Amino acid sequence: MRSRIRDLIDLLKQANEAYYAKGREIMNDQKYDALYDELVALETQTGIIYGDSPTQNVGYAAVDFLPKEEHDRPMLSLGKTKEIADLIAFSEKESLLSWKLDGLTIVLTYENGELYKAITRGNGLVGEVVTNNARVFVNLPKQIPFKNKLVLRGEAVIRYQDFERINADLAPENQYKNPRNLSSGTVRQLNNEITAARKVHFYGFTLVEAVGRNFATKSEQLVFLQDNGFEVVHFRKVTPATIAQVVAEFEQEIPQNPYTTDGLVLTIDDIAYSQSLGATAKAPRDSIAFKWRDELKETTLLEVEWSVSRTGLINPIAVFEPVDLEGTVVRRASLHNISIIEELQLGIGDTLEVYKANMIIPQVAENLSKSGGLPIPAECPVCQEATELKETNGIKTLLCSNPNCPTKKLRSLEHFVSRNAMNIEGLSSATLEKFIQNGFIAKPADIFKLAGYQAQIISLEGFGQKSYDKLMQAIEKARKINLGNFIYALGIPNVGLSNAKLLAISFQNDLEQLKKADTAEIEAIEGFGPIIAESVVNYFADPENQNNLQELLNEIELPAKQVVSKGEADALADPFLLGKSFVITGSLEHYANRDELKDFIEQNGGKVIGSVSSKTDYLINNDITSNSSKNKKAKELNIPIITEAEFREKIGN
Repeated sequence: MRSRIRDLIDLLKQANEAYYAKGREIMNDQKYDALYDELVALETQTGIIYGDSPTQNVGYAAVDFLPKEEHDRPMLSLGKTKEIADLIAFSEKESLLSWKLDGLTIVLTYENGELYKAITRGNGLVGEVVTNNARVFVNLPKQIPFKNKLVLRGEAVIRYQDFERINADLAPENQYKNPRNLSSGTVRQLNNEITAARKVHFYGFTLVEAVGRNFATKSEQLVFLQDNGFEVVHFRKVTPATIAQVVAEFEQEIPQNPYTTDGLVLTIDDIAYSQSLGATAKAPRDSIAFKWRDELKETTLLEVEWSVSRTGLINPIAVFEPVDLEGTVVRRASLHNISIIEELQLGIGDTLEVYKANMIIPQVAENLSKSGGLPIPAECPVCQEATELKETNGIKTLLCSNPNCPTKKLRSLEHFVSRNAMNIEGLSSATLEKFIQNGFIAKPADIFKLAGYQAQIISLEGFGQKSYDKLMQAIEKARKINLGNFIYALGIPNVGLSNAKLLAISFQNDLEQLKKADTAEIEAIEGFGPIIAESVVNYFADPENQNNLQELLNEIELPAKQVVSKGEADALADPFLLGKSFVITGSLEHYANRDELKDFIEQNGGKVIGSVSSKTDYLINNDITSNSSKNKKAKELNIPIITEAEFREKIGN
């Protein structure tokens, strides 16, 4: 048993080091929790607890590249359960139930109404000083009305939409696996310009100290924090009789959450009673964490599909016997990379345990058979050219080495015509594939010459004169395009939509100047680094790209070079929208989608944010009577909820 305890400690320490110190995962939450619970059971059974056991230590030691500082008060971990009955038994009095956010825990200290210090949780005793980074958190007040010393704890998180935006700007092999890893790495950057560009949000969950103020309950403390400009975790008051119902209501809100959560926290509201309970060496006795029990299902691995991306990355996807998970039928789950396949020791016919991470994303939790031997393709599944195994930061990926791979070409064209790029409706993947096979399209500029194939297109199965006319209208409309969207459409490696727009703005809508730029000029743009700069310079230096670009420029019309000052931009903005913050939720009727409405608001002087807070001016929701979390929050904060029609009336539309 002692050897098993040592093995478990070593495994968990490796997982902690990877997660806390390096911002990556070597095992999923479900596997970590199972190993941790096994270690606790063995320690209880044997009475043997080693000094370096993860059950006796919180988190991982702070890394060396940031200053370290000891916490004034130890930051203990929370006991945890997956049973609602345990929550009911735990809550003797009125308690608070709130989200357990999945980011990086930070302790903030304010002096004289200004942010004085920010420290990460670290190992619970010593953390890393990240004050400069905290100063650029999107929703963190730099000054507050309360002038005495104030200390609070909270979670730094990156929302799903920003996570996707940031990953879109990275090469596939460098992309982050989940928002919490990205949050951890972002908050611990040396350069806070990177932190600012990644839009970190902070949500307070505990008031540690407010000199001169006394509170009877924790809910009063959270309201006090809100009154001082802080956003706090969404919380509900509960009693033993209402806990089960409120947990179910939280669960229903998971798909609408803008950020990652990994459960709930139950804490006794009465402060005096909480303090009387004390704490163990590791955990307070007045709070407990609740994690939803992952619905695990066994299934059989039927095959592994290998999907080729436009960059040549070949992604493995597990295909298994259908199973019902959290109310939906699941047949597939991404395996992410070759390293995961090796860790799972996959073989066709193996028995897998699958679940939904955060009740949303299908994942393979464990391979019960571990037969191994799954062949890694030596050839691209599409073009049959040789594949290349690449290892970056300890992660193995598979790539197609053929620059003319048909699927890479198809994926590239799909990207070119997509909504945030050229936005050409009617050119679906299937239609593009037909046009490529028939020789109508070989490169992007050919799309604008499809009129020369009118008879052949109309004769294709699924096409007719109406379909052809509609497609021609979409192509003509696409000939006029903003430079930012055009740059994004080019598919420059590592350049996502946000970076493409930044390039257009930084070079004043002058593509010729961008084409001549060197890496130093591009790196000077906020949020750009050497990898992106090199990608841009290399793209425009490539002779084939130069030819394709010139052909495109012969077919489209870009806006003229234009420099607009902030004052001029404000003068052009809508008076109702200027300087106001909006949250959009629910389905829309007039606008095609939320992105279209978001673009309209931002182009006319407003701002769109992902979650309702005290800084929100309006919540736009056509269903103003719904019990959604955003509606509830808006009502709590007395923020107006307006319909799409009311919004259009206010802007005079």
